[in-house]
Amino acid sequence: MNPAIESPKRLQNVFVVAERPAELHAFYESALGLQLKFRDQDRWIQYGVGNTSVALACREEAVPATSGVVMVFEVDDFAATSQRVAASGGEVLGVRDMGAHGAVLSLRDPEGNIVQLFKRQGSKQ
Repeated sequence: MNPAIESPKRLQNVFVVAERPAELHAFYESALGLQLKFRDQDRWIQYGVGNTSVALACREEAVPATSGVVMVFEVDDFAATSQRVAASGGEVLGVRDMGAHGAVLSLRDPEGNIVQLFKRQGSKQ
């Protein structure tokens, strides 16, 4: 572990890119008993699980991910992330500003998996 690099604060959420979010919602609610925390129609369906969230996201909401599971880590800022990601064999895909919700920096790891960093509104750049 590199002590000069600040570790993420926590796992903010994990989401599944869903082809049929409403059907998956029925499954996760009935099979696993997940409790609905927030729902934006069938675009984003979020459950509270312990001190984090698990969500189902339609393809449009999940961009740049197109399938699979995406880990989202909460951080205080995005400073120097681009250089570290590139130097470590990854790729920075861009930032999505979500206004009052905060911002998300999307990355691709060396194997092509999407990872996101979430920064609350008002945190450092």
